[in-house]
Amino acid sequence: MSRYHRQELLPQLGEAGQQRLAASCVLIAGCGALGCTIADLLARAGVGRLRIIDRDLVETTNLQRQVLFSESDVGLPKATAAANRLRSVNSSIEIEAHVVDLNATSIKRLTTGCDVIVDGLDNFETRYLLNDLAVSTGVPFVYGGAVGTEGLSLAILPVTGGDSASPWSTDQSTACLRCLFPEPPAAGVTATCDTAGVLGPLAVTVAAHEAMQVIKILAGCLDDLDRSVLSIDAWRNDIRRLAPPSPNPDCPCCGQGQFEWLNGERGHQTTMLCGRDAVQVLPGTTAAPQADGHLQELSRRLSAHGTFTCRDGVLRGTLREERSDAGDPIELTVFEDLRAMVGRIESSERARAIYDRYIGA
Repeated sequence: MSRYHRQELLPQLGEAGQQRLAASCVLIAGCGALGCTIADLLARAGVGRLRIIDRDLVETTNLQRQVLFSESDVGLPKATAAANRLRSVNSSIEIEAHVVDLNATSIKRLTTGCDVIVDGLDNFETRYLLNDLAVSTGVPFVYGGAVGTEGLSLAILPVTGGDSASPWSTDQSTACLRCLFPEPPAAGVTATCDTAGVLGPLAVTVAAHEAMQVIKILAGCLDDLDRSVLSIDAWRNDIRRLAPPSPNPDCPCCGQGQFEWLNGERGHQTTMLCGRDAVQVLPGTTAAPQADGHLQELSRRLSAHGTFTCRDGVLRGTLREERSDAGDPIELTVFEDLRAMVGRIESSERARAIYDRYIGA
């Protein structure tokens, strides 16, 4: 009996639907509270290839809600730890782990061949980048967000302009993310997991809705797609479906074809990380492929300025000569793509300066 027997019994899927899942590739952007649950559900459902992308490391505070991780994973890259866990759940599918930052220089390479993009992120800037990519290529994008006790989810079938290659008609197209939110919220305006926390069961609920929409899209059941904006307040037992928005012809993205994030016209080289007292810094230019051992060489150079170790493709340590406003040594973590996280830092400007000083502009 097939491991997917109970799923194949569903008339909405059947054996043909299961085969479509097996032939599909899904990109999971972010492997935090949402991404962990999404990845787990899709792996168990038999999606043939999962491409998991996350730039961060597992922390103890993640374990309250990020269901793929255990205490032994603390300090490991999230994408790597998640892939290791999922391979033990389903060894018959392909799972890719990419410990990189999704940005304008990396997104096209990372999304090549994907049938659906699903949102497990914690920041609007990268969501707008994914939205640009989805609209420009016609790849479905399932948005989700969860902060505090409130969450949102929306499945996006981008406007295709009548492209016959698309499996949905123009009438089936939906509003994109910028139709709903033309501009990202200003810094400090909206709550984050740092300021408002996040309830574990809420994240699982939103992620389950996202995963369900992904399965419907992959199985070709577009008429069954939830086209409304799902709004949940888990603490107040409030679940609402807001009226399905129509594509806005004046939308800068899907209406006017302006892909500002995808073209690199908008976006930052530094990012304050949610849930971390840290700033992510990207290389000033797209980093060329590095030779084996480049992190070990960097570790040797940095040893004159602090204590560093290199393990699992991650270089981490503290800088003796750099202190926070509270007097603590600044932490530095460097990945194989020369992306870095500067910890115990008060400003993105100083994080950039430390990167340039110790790693190189």
